[in-house]
Amino acid sequence: MPARLDAPLKVTGSAKYGVDHNFPGMVYGYIVVSTIAHGEIESMDVTAAKSAPGVLGVYSPFDPLALNAVTMPMFGETWIPLRDRQVTYVGQPIGFVVAETFEQARDAAMLVEVAYRELPAVTSLEDGLATAIEASPGHVDAPPTLSVLEDGVESIEDAIAASPVVVDATYRTAAQNHTPMEPHSAVAVWDDGTLTVYSGNQGAHLQAMELAMALGLEPAAVRAVNPFVGGAFGGKGRTSAPAFLAAAASRALGRPVKASLTREQVFTATAGRAATVQRITLGAERDGTLVALRHDSWCSTDTARSFIEPTSHGTSREWYATRNLQISQRIVPLNLPPTTFMRAPGEAPGSFALESAIDELADALGMDPIELRQRNNSLAPPGKDLQWSSKHLDECFRIGAQRFGWADRRPGGRTDGDWLVGMGVAVAMFPALRFPASVGITLNADDTADIATSGADPGTGLLTVLSLVGAESLDIPADRITPRLGDSALPPGGMSGGSTATASAGTAIMAGAGQVIDELLALASAPGAPFAGEEVTYADGRVHGGGRSMTFGEVLRAVGRPSLTAVGSSAPGEEMTKHSFSSFGAQFVEVRVHRLTREARVSRMLGVFDGGRIINDKAARSQLSGGMIWGVSAALHEGFEVERSGRFANADLAGYLIPVNADIPDIEVEFVEYPDTLHNDLGARGLGEIGTVGVAAAVANAIHNATGIRVRHIPIRIKDLLD
Repeated sequence: MPARLDAPLKVTGSAKYGVDHNFPGMVYGYIVVSTIAHGEIESMDVTAAKSAPGVLGVYSPFDPLALNAVTMPMFGETWIPLRDRQVTYVGQPIGFVVAETFEQARDAAMLVEVAYRELPAVTSLEDGLATAIEASPGHVDAPPTLSVLEDGVESIEDAIAASPVVVDATYRTAAQNHTPMEPHSAVAVWDDGTLTVYSGNQGAHLQAMELAMALGLEPAAVRAVNPFVGGAFGGKGRTSAPAFLAAAASRALGRPVKASLTREQVFTATAGRAATVQRITLGAERDGTLVALRHDSWCSTDTARSFIEPTSHGTSREWYATRNLQISQRIVPLNLPPTTFMRAPGEAPGSFALESAIDELADALGMDPIELRQRNNSLAPPGKDLQWSSKHLDECFRIGAQRFGWADRRPGGRTDGDWLVGMGVAVAMFPALRFPASVGITLNADDTADIATSGADPGTGLLTVLSLVGAESLDIPADRITPRLGDSALPPGGMSGGSTATASAGTAIMAGAGQVIDELLALASAPGAPFAGEEVTYADGRVHGGGRSMTFGEVLRAVGRPSLTAVGSSAPGEEMTKHSFSSFGAQFVEVRVHRLTREARVSRMLGVFDGGRIINDKAARSQLSGGMIWGVSAALHEGFEVERSGRFANADLAGYLIPVNADIPDIEVEFVEYPDTLHNDLGARGLGEIGTVGVAAAVANAIHNATGIRVRHIPIRIKDLLD
């Protein structure tokens, strides 16, 4: 069996993504976007657009499509396009043109004339810091400000003042976009009052629910299909504007509608990662023991305050043992596109600040950065009695240091011709979570089995995991398993996000396999069945009893059954009240900075990770390598450049920099594998996001080691390294 079942389809171009679906009579939609950051649409002249060749419909807030408000548990209100005339950012969808061809729709959209009543726009995070609003991240169970103080200490300020060594610095991270290879798109088809939407998404059930609410339908009347997803990373967790508009327009016109964002629109008509400002103060004893840790965070958000980047709550809340802790979170609403979950939300930008500050403390103490981190290793999050279910971070550091040659690191780095060479290190942590999930297990009379769930595989390898875990649970070869994903008609598999898919779906598979085997044994020993009245067992895909055995397919054929199905379900339970759960890692980076040009190049990378049991070694290494590349990208490449007008100056792949092959060296990934059965029966913890955590800090720390220059913002540019 290949390491990834979907690999042959993807590398040959045979994989059918959402926008690849075509139907008779299909027409095309093109989205019109705003050109101001804040105001009200006074008028939209669509006369020329409606008269253009091939145009079938032009929709706007003045002539809207029938779409209702949508509110989802945990996520809150979903923004629906064209429901009012308010504009809150440049690039907001404000119109939709449908024509016989894509080119006709695009050209007609250029003819729409919009008049605005423009209002003052707030577009600078820095300008808004003084008036920032205290707010708690909606998906984090903690207040906006949280303090843990030891007995006798009245405030975090007192604890800092009493510390022999203090580091106090402010760090900044840029706003980012997910930039998936596959732009957000949808193909909508109606048939006798029921809707099918083909659209890349991280959870078919979630998309179907949002569409049903928006269209005023019963959930059973909407089917969402997303067998392949060309990159998501949190950016396709919610239903996109093309899906809402295509579905509503298809109903209005009585024809299938295909709609896709352009590459430039992906940068504005979707949501991205917030920009952050973070102030960290560390107080320590002279032996490096942390006395106090204060982490104050500010992040940008849209005017609807739809998402809060939990930088302090996602890192300092849990990472280090400290006698005194205070974290706070504030937001600055801006007239910029919405923010949302993006790979390691909170942990990725938060780790840049925290792990840079820890390195600065190591410098102030004259201590090895690894020794300082190990000295403050936490057994449990500060202020909590729930210890980690399993933690082998010290082993990650020990193995990583030996393999990377950390003993050769010197203060001030070393030189290699015209290059200044330095090493950096950082902790990586990401919470080990599980979502509720259900998986259907079907035994077929031909001795094959189907494993089916609605969850998505946005490149993570979940399709193959279903096959591997299903084969193990049913005790049959993996090539006899047919996994199915990405269809809301299947049992609800939750959302592929939060590094939860393997643990969630895998545990549900184990539960479903146990159920279907019990039902098989009951069927095999029932009156008139091959093992009637006998005591039977199951092993190796066979029913055993009375000194003989039959495959499960033979049993099914003998009783005249084509198949036997059970649905296994799993959800977080009592274990969450007994332990804290996380995956852990140590990131090692070597950076070379040219002494004349100040060009910074990452030359070596090693990540050592403690993620519980590894189900698919090759796919796991690929996920972690990809995450580490994201970290390099954040450190040296990615970042929106926001004009005062609220326009992104680099909203394309020419100006928004991401790494290419020449920017990335060989990446090594190592595991310390300890199955965590306290977390789930499978023993696996999440790996999809932890790979990016800590890398940007490790890069900055390596640059400081090489050059002596401490850069407290990302991305780091050549100008930052000029003497």
